[in-house]
Amino acid sequence: MSSKQIWVDADACPKVIKEILFRVAERVGMSVTLVANQPLQVPGSRYIRTVQVAAGFDVADNHIVQQVAAGDLVITADIPLAAEVIAKGCLALNPRGDLYTEDNIRQRLTMRDFMDTLRGSGVNTGGPPSLSQADRQAFANQLDRLLAK
Repeated sequence: MSSKQIWVDADACPKVIKEILFRVAERVGMSVTLVANQPLQVPGSRYIRTVQVAAGFDVADNHIVQQVAAGDLVITADIPLAAEVIAKGCLALNPRGDLYTEDNIRQRLTMRDFMDTLRGSGVNTGGPPSLSQADRQAFANQLDRLLAK
């Protein structure tokens, strides 16, 4: 995966995950591009860049989909975005260390749509739990495994 790059759906990406990615960019010399609709603070590095897109629904997601190349890694918790980049031959990893694959993305999309339907009918489904130390470790471990391939 050495010539490929990492794209980050950065608006909702936890700061601690971004920090892991910044360290990886320097350690392995890989380009990390954070896409967001707001200005981002990133360390000065020839490997780390930001792209600020216009505000709006799915603008950052659409930019990522247009820019990725097969073999790139996309960091996102957005399941529809993950499905789109997988279809383009990319890898997709969420901030909790779960790798989205062709085998599991359809089931995840179905569950997401089901939860959207519940919320739309007034059911409080609650949000995801906050990122734990175990989640951060799972992300770092999965990232290392992907980069070693």
